[in-house]
Amino acid sequence: MVAIAGLERLLQEHPFFEGFGQPALDLLAGCAANERFEAGQVFQREGDPADKFYLIRHGTVAQEIRVPGRDPLVVETLGEGDILGWSWIVPPYRWTFDCRAIDLVRALSLDAKCLRGKCEEDHSLGYEFYQRVVPVIARRLWAVRMRLIDMYAPGPKAKL
Repeated sequence: MVAIAGLERLLQEHPFFEGFGQPALDLLAGCAANERFEAGQVFQREGDPADKFYLIRHGTVAQEIRVPGRDPLVVETLGEGDILGWSWIVPPYRWTFDCRAIDLVRALSLDAKCLRGKCEEDHSLGYEFYQRVVPVIARRLWAVRMRLIDMYAPGPKAKL
């Protein structure tokens, strides 16, 4: 188990928290934990409670949509420096994608209930999170849109 002081440092080193003040990082370290996922491990399922917010430190994660009768559709691939899981911030707090480790993944997780509580107690902190997470939500929705357009685009026209 990593000491909280180590978690503060790991939070500070992640690009998502660039510019966060030390008091906020100290506060958030109490919600943090180190996590490890093996290649092929599905660690988040669509529809399950969104109980964590992940900061990817190492490795690659596939965000997938289950499609009946087909292999999962990879919507986006995330890696070092990315965040994973915005569903913790949007009621009803349910995952919108499956997430699978493509290779060994090391991540920091922040407990969603703890994080929501901290944001509620400190509205400046909550506002800072929203300012950083909303653009990620917009990019992820754009990625889904592009993937669906690609999937349903008509094929090449037949030559006569």
